Amino acid sequence: GCTVKYSGCLGNWNKLFCSNGNSKYPRLMKLGKDVTLFGLEIGLLSMTKGEAALFVLTPEYAYGQRGCPPSIPPNTTVLFKVELLDFIDSEECDAFFELPYEQQDRVPLEKVLKVAATEREFGNYFFYKQRFKIAKDRYKRGLSILDRSSSSEAEQSQINASKLLLFLNLSLTYLKLEHADRALKYGELALEMDQGNAKALFRCGQACLYLREYSKSRDFLARAQCIQPFNCDISNELKKLARYYKEYVEMEKEMCCRMFDHLNS
Repeated sequence: GCTVKYSGCLGNWNKLFCSNGNSKYPRLMKLGKDVTLFGLEIGLLSMTKGEAALFVLTPEYAYGQRGCPPSIPPNTTVLFKVELLDFIDSEECDAFFELPYEQQDRVPLEKVLKVAATEREFGNYFFYKQRFKIAKDRYKRGLSILDRSSSSEAEQSQINASKLLLFLNLSLTYLKLEHADRALKYGELALEMDQGNAKALFRCGQACLYLREYSKSRDFLARAQCIQPFNCDISNELKKLARYYKEYVEMEKEMCCRMFDHLNS
């Protein structure tokens, strides 16, 4: 899959017939499916991330003898200005998920880990585009293929390392989706694998604060701060916790006073 800024023109760059230049977040496109012009596909495969290029596509590499009426006349050479913003190779992922489940289990671990890493990369792409539901689904897809038996301690260690990254990403993504209970669940799963993981402790602290479980939040955040004493995010979350807890205590006090006033009256 790739994200591309493009504009297509006829003649001497003077007649624009397609463009996505006004899009702030160009969508992820798949070569051969969303990008179907043979010449453009070849051109994109020759590019590196961040590169810009100009392509002159003769009819046999573009719209052929018929063209694409009414915008593109027959036998027309077209010009494309392209910038490759991002590229994620999904070929191995696609091939893996097309296999029946029993065949997936026989795929070597090295390839499975690569597929899981690519799914996480896709998840990160959608996360930074703030499309959190899609990001969550990609992270879970990567996680779904890692529940397999390992033949050695070294293999299990590799599987756990891959799972840990996905647990952390899912915890953060569920916080963004305002599902703090699930964010806590995945943060705790990460801690089962690495009890001294500051990120996991921080995510759990954030989730508990959202759930108004102030004591648990304080415990998680204090442990995170012990590991990373100069982390500003952890310090700020502890300040937020103190402020929220103070407001909570004052609200409880006010409710009690009102209740006793009502009884006395």
